[in-house]
Amino acid sequence: MAERIKVDASGFSCPQPALMTRRALEKQGSGTVEVSVDTAAARENATRTAENLGWKVSCKEQPDGNYLLVMNK
Repeated sequence: MAERIKVDASGFSCPQPALMTRRALEKQGSGTVEVSVDTAAARENATRTAENLGWKVSCKEQPDGNYLLVMNK
């Protein structure tokens, strides 16, 4: 089983979080990728990127106001 990839895209402005997400998803191929982002725009763009590549995405808002996106394929 492939290990889980974790990406911290917090603090980056768009389109960087989406590009970081795409690279991680393409590297992983299948399994689970976790992406941390700190803005709603980054959350939406990273989610859209993953869904366009066929990944299922769940979002958990963190106590610090950031978002953890868990992507599975």
